[in-house]
Amino acid sequence: MVVTRRTALKGIVATTVGAVTGGAAYGIAYERHHLGITNTTLPVSGLPPGLDGLRIGFLTDVHHSAMVPAEDIRTAVNMVISARPDLVILGGDYVTWGDRAYVGPVAELLAPLTAPHGVFAILGNHDDDRDMPMALAAKHIQVLKDARTRVQIRGEGLVLAGIRFWTRKASDIVHIIGQPRDTVLLLAHDPRRLDEAATLDIPAVLSGHTHGGQIVLPGVGAIARRNFPVLAGLGSRGNTSMFVSRGIGTVYVPVRINCPPEVAIVTLKRKSEI
Repeated sequence: MVVTRRTALKGIVATTVGAVTGGAAYGIAYERHHLGITNTTLPVSGLPPGLDGLRIGFLTDVHHSAMVPAEDIRTAVNMVISARPDLVILGGDYVTWGDRAYVGPVAELLAPLTAPHGVFAILGNHDDDRDMPMALAAKHIQVLKDARTRVQIRGEGLVLAGIRFWTRKASDIVHIIGQPRDTVLLLAHDPRRLDEAATLDIPAVLSGHTHGGQIVLPGVGAIARRNFPVLAGLGSRGNTSMFVSRGIGTVYVPVRINCPPEVAIVTLKRKSEI
């Protein structure tokens, strides 16, 4: 029997409610809104000196909905702005189940984001292919939908390659990244693309999707861990390094336990210097 992520999350809440009633109440009332900043360093093989120390504001899995209020998103946006990163990347899942009632509002909430080298976005599995990217583009956010762009920073080029959730084959990803001479940063909502990135020798990947497990029980952990090569934080495979953010919102159940939401400031660093 295959256990889906949705079934697992609901099952955890249902079967452990007696033991963790206090923790669940805390997760509903407080922890899911207790947004913090995570500062992390992502080792990147072959990173040129001009990109060493580049700071990226990474905000993902917003899931604006009845469960994720506008105030949480405003707080996240203000945290990114206050951190003054060199560029900003949005990692997908701006709404839940493509709910069009929140598409325009979430784009409006994200509109204040700005950075010297631009604001870029990819799509997640909860985002539709038309309305969400149009709403973001209307707010001057560049959406990379199976597309790449090159950013010139301190005399060096950085290729940002953004793939859709459903783009999974290495043969498809290689057409998107092309044959760049510059450092490539793959933006993939799903961290399971680590395998393909390693196969293609892509040096670095930013992902979300997992919510860090969302519910992490003492002695049990997150049941979602078995499905992903990296559930949260840093990981690597071969020459490829990855950072996975816990994200901002919640899905299926409005609870976070031992897994607070985060805005990430990711600093790129030459692998040999870490």
